Amino acid sequence: MAHGGKRPGAGRKSKSEEINLIEKLSPLEDAAYNALKSGVEKGDFKYVQLFYNYYAGKPKETKDITINEDTPLFID
Repeated sequence: MAHGGKRPGAGRKSKSEEINLIEKLSPLEDAAYNALKSGVEKGDFKYVQLFYNYYAGKPKETKDITINEDTPLFID
């Protein structure tokens, strides 16, 4: 069973499919905005978090990497 290469349905959707989806969703834009606004005004954390993730952008993740042994980074 091959897992690599081109497969039907795999990959990014075509630009025309994206435009078609946007056109279908456009009439819901006001309702979605009002739902988000209502959630933020109620102080619901998930709505506030969603708002700030798009408004200000998600903060960059930081990783704390600790090496506990003296292993050379480069081997000759």
